[in-house]
Amino acid sequence: MASLMDSEAPAPLGDGPSAEPPSAHVYRVMCVDDEPNIVAALRRLFRGTGYSVVTATSGAEALELMAQQPVDLLISDMRMPGMDGAQLLEQVRARWPDTVRVLLTGYADIKSTIAAINSGEVFRYITKPWDDAEILGTARQVFERQSLEREKHRLEALLQIKNAELLALNASLEEKVQARTSELSLLTQKLKKNYLTSIKVFSNLMEWRGGSLSGHARRVVDLTRRTGRSMGLVEAEQQDLFIASLMHDIGQISLSDHILARPVGRLTEEELVLYRKHPVLGEQALMPLEDMQGVAALIRSHHERHDGHGYPDGLVGDAIPVGARILAVADTYDDLLHGHLSSGNLGAADARAMIARGRGTQFHPEVVDVFLQVLLEAAVAVEAQPVMTDIKDLRSGMALATDLVSAEGVVLLAADHVLSADLIRRIQLREGREGMPLKLPIKKSSWRP
Repeated sequence: MASLMDSEAPAPLGDGPSAEPPSAHVYRVMCVDDEPNIVAALRRLFRGTGYSVVTATSGAEALELMAQQPVDLLISDMRMPGMDGAQLLEQVRARWPDTVRVLLTGYADIKSTIAAINSGEVFRYITKPWDDAEILGTARQVFERQSLEREKHRLEALLQIKNAELLALNASLEEKVQARTSELSLLTQKLKKNYLTSIKVFSNLMEWRGGSLSGHARRVVDLTRRTGRSMGLVEAEQQDLFIASLMHDIGQISLSDHILARPVGRLTEEELVLYRKHPVLGEQALMPLEDMQGVAALIRSHHERHDGHGYPDGLVGDAIPVGARILAVADTYDDLLHGHLSSGNLGAADARAMIARGRGTQFHPEVVDVFLQVLLEAAVAVEAQPVMTDIKDLRSGMALATDLVSAEGVVLLAADHVLSADLIRRIQLREGREGMPLKLPIKKSSWRP
């Protein structure tokens, strides 16, 4: 029958039983031999090692005991009646592959040993009579390897847990980063909006002085924005140009109401000297603001001329910043329309002609070409917009801008159809019958009061 020794704390692994490091796991050794004196000798050999030792005198008995509690190391004799060592080790390999298998065999059993090695995949075979140190050393090697394997599995499991925790942490961090990024983005947008709003408010304060400043900056902004975009300015350049257009007359705060109320062409020599200081004063007003230095440069140079006869620095051609070149054209055009340069306001056609006349002298040629094209496109866009006209205001000779379609989807009148007095009368009758007021899209070029 099998016998089980009382378990003791495992001995350290090393040169001897006392060198084994302490472990919570108690290693179990099973010794199988059909001769009781041999299993007794093996049991005595492992006494004091701290291993739990189980013995069996047959293969069937060994399998029965292992079914109750598997062992870490199985040491089996080769020659046994009934089930020999090779058959036992083969079954153990199939049912408990983690159990390390060692074969005890005699010199005459080499063929059987080879068969056992092939079928049972033994860790080692030890010949009889055995050497005690060899068996104990083999046990230590087995348990060291199992200890390493067990630690490996523990660390792999721990790594999986940590990886899962890290993934969860990363997901949480990503959510927090996204939330923080979104928060910062909203804050940045708010700051940018407040920044631009502050500039617009300050620009409005300047316009409150009335005269030539009233509405001037907003109109110039519209002109420079469209021109800069058409010239392919990058976003940063467009931003500087936008702010400079709003603030280009900031230096005129220093001028008296008397000077601001008069056209530039009617200023005295002394007043003109004061007036021509406003680009420099505008630059100086923005000097403390680091982010506004590009804007300040445009404000300083917006009265320079392409031929070098401008002020304050007499810059020539491409030495003038591109934003200042655009601002110069737009500023002059609006001044011509609103009488800031002379005592009379020019019409849009005359103002465009004056700008074209300054091409290559006062203004940069490319800027003039693009600016005039922008004005032309704007005029075409305005002309293309229909005038929605009440039936009572229709006049003979007006032309439809788009098709007139009934509620049922029927085209009543095609685009470009010229209205006659008789047709207008019939349309008015239709309106009266349906009891619904109608508005017709009339071409701006054909509309008249």
